[in-house]
Amino acid sequence: MRILHTSDWHIGRTFHGADLLDDQRASLRHLADVVAAESVDVVVVAGDVFDRSVPSADAVRVYDDGLAAIAAAGAAIVVTSGNHDSPTRLGVGSSFAAAGGLHLRTSVASIADPIVFSDEHGDVAIYGIPYLEPEVTRTELGVDDARGHSDVLTAAMERIRADLAPRDARSVVIAHAFVVGGLATGSERSISVGGVETVAAEVFSGVDYVALGHLHSPQELTPTVRYSGSPIPYSFGENTHHKAVWLVDLDADGVSDVRRHDLPIVRGLTSLRGTLDELLTDESLSIAEDHYVEATLTDAVRPVDAMRALRQRFPHAVHVQWQRPDAENSVDYRSRVRGRSDAEIITSFVTDVRDKPTTRERALVESALRAVVGEPEQVASCEPLALFEIDAPADGHRVAESA
Repeated sequence: MRILHTSDWHIGRTFHGADLLDDQRASLRHLADVVAAESVDVVVVAGDVFDRSVPSADAVRVYDDGLAAIAAAGAAIVVTSGNHDSPTRLGVGSSFAAAGGLHLRTSVASIADPIVFSDEHGDVAIYGIPYLEPEVTRTELGVDDARGHSDVLTAAMERIRADLAPRDARSVVIAHAFVVGGLATGSERSISVGGVETVAAEVFSGVDYVALGHLHSPQELTPTVRYSGSPIPYSFGENTHHKAVWLVDLDADGVSDVRRHDLPIVRGLTSLRGTLDELLTDESLSIAEDHYVEATLTDAVRPVDAMRALRQRFPHAVHVQWQRPDAENSVDYRSRVRGRSDAEIITSFVTDVRDKPTTRERALVESALRAVVGEPEQVASCEPLALFEIDAPADGHRVAESA
């Protein structure tokens, strides 16, 4: 039997405000192509199918089309819910869907209820563990004192091993969790609410293969415990990742082979740095013209309407920031403001985010500060400016707090 391990589709997610549905639709078509080319029997999806618990109608259509393409390519599908999904919504109609080859595992009650497939070597039992929030699931799992993900997943695996023991079957577990040794990319949502988020790989002992979801880069924790990662990148921190799926072959004795299959790039990611004019004229950057682009501008003065200008050459530019050329040599904020007046601090801020304020602008700042603290237009003395007064002690004197 051949299994394709994928996860973290995050259908409906945007990328710095850019709609990714077309990219996600293309990525699911690629998965269907792999199913057909590699004669895959079962596709397992380890959670975070959608990016939000209430997906848009367009996101649901992309999901439905993707499932149809995979099924048409010849594979059955097993899906579990992740921390981004609504288990109830994702699992709706599960009994009817199973008749058509889509098997949904989104509840605690179904953890020890495997989907059983057969090949020439016998049965393969696939168990789906949905994302388990400790505070929500500990009572149903019978571990009322659970405080972290390790406790609830240990209880879930005890149920699975108890069901598996009398069966003469090879086994696969699908789970959505942060397992010790895995490396996050920065685009994952933390699952630490409700207790310690990490889980030891040993928690999943006793089964032939563990298909993990949650972390967005493909990685091997042990030969049979792996993350597939997301099919497309969701942060610029992933621009060096090669997205992939795992192809898992099972023979009579269990896992006989696990192969990585790299997925094609739907749209590249590029981080650029330089002055606006350099980015718009440098011919060597032409390769990035069809990529998602983030740009760090190093102009001496912040360019006006920089994003509009960038998109004339890079239509998929999604993020731009300005960094003064001398910013790397600047000291920390506390040191920069120590001993300086409010007017000096504001003037420095304007200089940092735009350029040096004009004489008229500095006069406006001085006027605004006087209005804020109640200073009269003409100050006759050099006494400290009193912001407020504290009631005096019994001797009748008053104490002024000044700045």
